[in-house]
Amino acid sequence: MNCPFCDQSDTKVIDSRPDPDGIRRRRECLNCGQRFTTIERAELGGVAVVKKDGQREEFDREKIIGGVRKACEKRPIPSGAIETMADEIETAVRAQNKAEVPSTYIGELVMERLKELDHIAYIRFASVYRAFADVDELERELAALKAGWKRSGVPADQLALLPEDQPKPTKPRLLRVRRTPERAPARPKTSDDESDQRQRKAR
Repeated sequence: MNCPFCDQSDTKVIDSRPDPDGIRRRRECLNCGQRFTTIERAELGGVAVVKKDGQREEFDREKIIGGVRKACEKRPIPSGAIETMADEIETAVRAQNKAEVPSTYIGELVMERLKELDHIAYIRFASVYRAFADVDELERELAALKAGWKRSGVPADQLALLPEDQPKPTKPRLLRVRRTPERAPARPKTSDDESDQRQRKAR
């Protein structure tokens, strides 16, 4: 392991701990004294992937990650989900205990996990991997996907545009204020009124 600062190979490990991607090691350069972190993981070597045309190439985990990332582009994929998928596929290939595995086996593993992760990414990958001949074949794949797709609720990290369970907004109620009739102002007494009152008293 060469130091990224002085490019010398004399380093020592001062701390190690497990990590989802492998083993995280904290190292110190014995030449310049700088510290840096490395992640070590076991690579699957000695396994050849037999392609559809008969060619063979060494199993490459990074190719799986690259292909899946293209299918998941601009999709709400959880962080680290693609790397976890690549780890699961690598483990499945290792469990075969074979020197050669067909590329179709790896492709089916990818599609199986993409179907659980994101349906749009699954269709994107399937359209390239299976090379649909026409729109009818694509529609059959979509129909098969919908048949086994039980829609769950809206994910916790995703906001729905029109939630189905959202109650309809109620119209605001208008409050009616009762007004008391205004009394007419008293009419000022005139001399005619006073004479009328005197006549009533005289009677």
